[in-house]
Amino acid sequence: MYVCWYSYPSNPALPEVLPINPVDTLVPVCRKRPPNFQIMADQRGSEELLSHSPMVTNGTTMSPQHINPDMNNDAKKVKLDHNQTGGSRVVHIRGLPSDANELEVISLGAPFGKVTNILLLKQKSQALLEFGDEDAAANMVDYHERTPAQIRLKPVFAQLSNHKELKTDYAHSFQNASAQAAIQALEAVRSGHPEDQSKTILRVIVEQCVYPIQIEVLHWVFSKYGKVLKIITFTKNNMYQALIQFVDTMSANAAKLSLDGQCIYNGCCILKIDYSKLTNLNVKYNNSKSRDYTNPNLPTGDAAVDQAVLPYPHQGLNPPLAPGGFGMQQAIGAAAQMGLAVPTAGSSVVHVSNLDEEMVTPDALFTLFGVYGDVHRVKILFNKKDNALIQMAEPHQAQLAIAHLSGARVWGKAIRVIQSKHSVVQMPKEGQPQDAGLTKDFSNSPLHRFKRPGSKNCQNIYPPSAVLHLSNIPASVTEEQIQEAFAKHGTVKGFKFFPKDRRMALIQMATVDEAVMALIAMHNYQLMDNQHLRVSFSKSTL
Repeated sequence: MYVCWYSYPSNPALPEVLPINPVDTLVPVCRKRPPNFQIMADQRGSEELLSHSPMVTNGTTMSPQHINPDMNNDAKKVKLDHNQTGGSRVVHIRGLPSDANELEVISLGAPFGKVTNILLLKQKSQALLEFGDEDAAANMVDYHERTPAQIRLKPVFAQLSNHKELKTDYAHSFQNASAQAAIQALEAVRSGHPEDQSKTILRVIVEQCVYPIQIEVLHWVFSKYGKVLKIITFTKNNMYQALIQFVDTMSANAAKLSLDGQCIYNGCCILKIDYSKLTNLNVKYNNSKSRDYTNPNLPTGDAAVDQAVLPYPHQGLNPPLAPGGFGMQQAIGAAAQMGLAVPTAGSSVVHVSNLDEEMVTPDALFTLFGVYGDVHRVKILFNKKDNALIQMAEPHQAQLAIAHLSGARVWGKAIRVIQSKHSVVQMPKEGQPQDAGLTKDFSNSPLHRFKRPGSKNCQNIYPPSAVLHLSNIPASVTEEQIQEAFAKHGTVKGFKFFPKDRRMALIQMATVDEAVMALIAMHNYQLMDNQHLRVSFSKSTL
């Protein structure tokens, strides 16, 4: 064990205590020797070292008598594992609090060098922290061997990992996005302009607000990135908005980078976030529209204020939370724990009427309604073929289909989409006459857009538009080939490949009606032997 000492003229035997707050002083340990720096070999055991070392992390200190007695054994194991492991840029951290976030773990390692990646394993209370070089990782482990770290007053332990670097796979894609946002937030605070240090208030706009958003849910979502001090909600331009004040700039920046463009609930309630010019929120009442978490004794104000709600089109539904952002049903569970009303879910089945009975097929309805959710079953009514029942995977997907497709023109007719009284679409029973293929089960279809948790499709749901987004285009397919295929379903007005990714493109049809027909016909269109085109509505213009 080696202990690092700085010798200052005023106190020649003052051990260096490293500040962990990344916004303050960021000093790497043992990377370069200052003029009066000396390394002293210490032959004491780890128990004695721990008993004489203050616990320092995030600016907090623990005296030796507060150290968990089991921590000495853990510290021995950490040191043993570290000695058995070769050089690595990755530090393995264990013993984390169950609700620790990426920003807290990154702050633990930030003083030792540039953090390049993090993988938070919440179920195991562990994390893997990757640095830009091996020296930074070794310095962190060496320092915390003699000065045990803690997060939220809980001791945590660090050792070099057997992994030389972190490679995040698809299963952790959204967690990786959150981690990169936290890293960017730290770097932004480090290198930002002085005026940026005061930006602690975010302006949040909630688009496609299909479900009601309660102030408690906003607090639960945003407090994952730091301490939220105040929230004020309001309606402007017929849109639900909020001002959210954090305790510091880093937390606000991390929340902005992580949540901007994300959905609170699957496919809807999309967050658009920017900084506010305000420096402080003046909250007068603690009620359903505003909250000061630093002053719980504020009055509630007029009782009518507490009862004020926005005119959401689908109140009374229990929406599932977007899997990429926060974990399915967690916000609903959190709301229930706060004493909020959690209503029951609606039906997953929609009733579609005014269809063209000469043109409609189960496959066509599967493709069109599949833009807004995973269609499990379609039944065209035998005695009324301009009507159909469509069963979606989730009730909120049925609501999205109603919101975006009711009134849309399909085969020249404006269709009507409402919620059905049926909870499921029944398949014909065995032994009964078949219904001439009018009922079809798509439960196991490989064309479902939303079956994978965290799919980007959840964030790109738009109403029918003249511009279509194309993806999965083979490199050998030309613009002329694509335009020729779409021209069979209407007039092509424009086309553009994505500059940085030629596998995607935008194509504009003459009308929205033609675009709807083109999507039905061209989604899953075979371009090559094993490559099929993917088509969806776009918010972009050409």
